[in-house]
Parts: sequence; C-alpha cells; structure tokens
Amino acid sequence: MTFPYPQVSPFVKFRTAARFFPPLPTPPDFRDFLLFTPPCLAVMGAESADAAEVIPSFLSDTAAKVFVAGQRGLVGSAIHRKLVALGFTNLLLCTHTDLDLTRQADVEAFFAAERPRYVIVAAAKVGGIHANSSYPADFIAVNLQIQTNIIDAALRCAGGAVRKLLFLGSSCIYPKHAPQPIPESALLSGPLEPTNEWYAIAKIAGIKMCQAYRIQHGLDAISSMPTNLYGPQDNFHPENSHVLPALIRRFHNAKVAGDKEVVVWGTGSPLREFLHVDDLADAVVFLMDRYSGLEHVNVGSGKEVTIKELAELVKEVVGFKGELVWDKTKPDGTPRKLMDSSKLAAMGWEAKIPLRQGLADTYNWYVENVVEH
Repeated sequence: MTFPYPQVSPFVKFRTAARFFPPLPTPPDFRDFLLFTPPCLAVMGAESADAAEVIPSFLSDTAAKVFVAGQRGLVGSAIHRKLVALGFTNLLLCTHTDLDLTRQADVEAFFAAERPRYVIVAAAKVGGIHANSSYPADFIAVNLQIQTNIIDAALRCAGGAVRKLLFLGSSCIYPKHAPQPIPESALLSGPLEPTNEWYAIAKIAGIKMCQAYRIQHGLDAISSMPTNLYGPQDNFHPENSHVLPALIRRFHNAKVAGDKEVVVWGTGSPLREFLHVDDLADAVVFLMDRYSGLEHVNVGSGKEVTIKELAELVKEVVGFKGELVWDKTKPDGTPRKLMDSSKLAAMGWEAKIPLRQGLADTYNWYVENVVEH
C-alpha cells in the first residue's frame, strides 16, 4: 500500500481470529467528566497535583497518532487537510479496502496494533432524501456498526492508549419541529423528520454512546453536530446528493447544454444555514483541543440564506445565463432550519469562510475533479 506521507503509519489489513482484549476499566466518578476541561489535564487518579502526569493539549501533540475514520469523505478529508497544515505527522490513513469499519474484529485488531492517541469519527453512510428513503436499513445498520465498533475499540485499546475521541453527527438529529435556532437541548424533544429518521436515530445513538462511555468508563468522548455542509469531496450524484451540490450540478449541466432555464422546486422561501467543510474541520480541531464535556456541541455558521438566494448565488458562481424558474407546485419542506451555535461561540470559535467564496471553491473543485473525470 502506498501512502502520500512517509511519516504516516502503515496498516496491513487484518483478518484475524478472536483476540484477547483487556477488561474494561473501573468506572471513575462520572461527575469529573461533566464540565469543560482546559487544554492541559492531569490524569485522573493521581495521589496529588505533584504526582499527576501533565497531558499536552491536542494542538501541541502533533507527533501523536491520530486516526480520522472516514478520511476520504467530505468531512474526513477536510479534517485530514487541516491536521496536515497544522503539522501533525503521524496520521493513520485507512481506506475502506484497508479497513472495513463495519467488521468488529477488524476494527479491534486495528486499534490493538496501531494504538492511536486521538480518534475522530467522521466515517458514516450519508445521502439525501432519496437515498434515505430508498435504503433505510442501510442507513441505520451501517452507521450503528461503524460508530459502535470504533467507540468500543477506543475504550478497549490496550493501556488506555486512546486519550480522546470526537464523534461527528448531523443537524438531522433534532425534531422536525424543533425551536429555531435549534439549541442542543432540543435533542429528543419531539418526532424526527421521517425522510431521514433512520440516519438520525443512528447518530443520536452515537451521541448517547459517547455519553454512556464517558459516565461509566471515563472515556473522554465528545460529540459535535454540524449544520448543512458543503465543499470539496462533496457528493454530486444526480439522485443522492444534498441541495447545494445538486444545484451546482444542475446549473453546470444547463450551462454546458445551453439551456434557457433551470427549474427549481418550491417557492424559494425556506431559510437554510450552510457551513464550509473547512470551517467544520477548524471547529473539530478547536473542540479536540479545548472541550471535554458530556453534552454535544452544535457547529454552524450562524448565517441564514433563503433557497432562492442560494440558487441565485449558485447560478452566478457557475455562470449560467438563462432563467431560474420556480415550480411552486412542489413542496418547500421545513420553513427554517438554523442551528444555535452560541455554546461554541462562547468558547471563542466562529466560522470564517463566506458563502460565496466557499461556493466558488466548491464549484472549481467540482469542475476539476468530477466533470473532467
């Protein structure tokens, strides 16, 4: 196997029989894990402050092994780029061919062999409304398998090698009629959106698993819930993509074909929030370095745009000169969907990439990597 960075630790695909793993650690007092923890921690259980081992912050621990599960996807690739830019030199890179995250024995063998210090769970089966509606069993089963295998293997890793784990979810975990903007406290307060409930339930289970493993076993597992994402490595499939990549594809194809109009569903009035995936990667690093709490954390841009404004902006960025026609016989969907990211903002983080700039970068990537191939 060839890796793009010589410092990256190689991993040979495991197909092993059942292995012995050490028993789960004795549960500490869970109250020690409920509040914000500063970047430098003392190992729990030390007799005194003088005897405590000083643990470096995530950002200063650039030689440590970091496993980004889902490294080739939209989110994982952005996190990988960010870590490389920050000088991390020991990234564990595994494709699906190298490591099938749905196979428990393989995941446990990988953790036993590589013993990563930090784990970021960006691997997931994702898709739009059509995909979620067509493959509900896949969306709940595959996502439950991936996150359960990784979180449990992180706990069982010999010698407590895994120092911290971050689990990434999605804004679809919240009820269909959640208050706007949506606070973290809205979780499990009402029925989910039926078109993506299978994926949402799996992600909710991931949040609760991190909380349970923190409370019972002391695993420093945190969760973050990003808003609608876009950027390089997005899915531009004609049926299974989300709204923004779907618009980019549709306007580009219309421009190339010389069409006089592009039809978009609904009235264009619903409000949506979008976050560039590089901003999310920045937030992930921030949380890995600065946060250690029981509650999940919303990650959003804090800025809303109507679907009409979004479509007009995509049209401008793509360079389509025809008309934009709204099919008002088609449904609009939820009138508004905005995350309340005030908790993260209070910690000192905010998004930096303007929507137009992010769209231009995404369109350039689409032309160079999808259209030309």
